[in-house]
Amino acid sequence: MPASSTSKTGDWFMNATAIIPTNSAQRYLGQFVSHFSHKLPAAREPDNSQGEVSFMSGLCTLDADAQKLSIIVNAGSPEDLDRLKEVVDRHLLRFAFREELQIVWR
Repeated sequence: MPASSTSKTGDWFMNATAIIPTNSAQRYLGQFVSHFSHKLPAAREPDNSQGEVSFMSGLCTLDADAQKLSIIVNAGSPEDLDRLKEVVDRHLLRFAFREELQIVWR
């Protein structure tokens, strides 16, 4: 998936990464992207291995494999970055209510 497939042109000066161990990474990626695609520019691979959502304040890029979900959020300010991380956390934890995801941002 090209990095620019849904992303708007922006100056993202800050980023954070989370690698989340889970056997359901592709399912969560699909749910996350589908959820936001009704309101925001979003795209994903048919097999849910990669996806991205372009928020007003930044870009969320996701990669999934059999053992983990990797997420990078990019934003232009510390406030926007914190807001994006909170949105990602809140939604993923809701989608993964059957397991306790460990989301640690770096």
